[in-house]
Amino acid sequence: MEALIVEPNQLLTSFTSSIYIAGLISSILASPVTGAFGRKPSILIGGATFLAGSALGGAAVNVSMLILGRVLLGVGVGFANQECTIVIFSV
Repeated sequence: MEALIVEPNQLLTSFTSSIYIAGLISSILASPVTGAFGRKPSILIGGATFLAGSALGGAAVNVSMLILGRVLLGVGVGFANQECTIVIFSV
């Protein structure tokens, strides 16, 4: 009996990790935005990008659109993570 060897698919890997990488980068970039404009605009930016990513993911007709939607979702998560961290540690 032969062992089943599963080759990693680069497209599937990029789809899966795109939200995490975008969230990491955007949470680092959200700090200067929050410092310059305040929490409310940062929350609105995060919510708008999350909404756009959800809409794009729902309307995706190919994998590229799906990955772009996941990147936008990651930006929204990164901004929301930044805001939650500020609120928790500033209390």
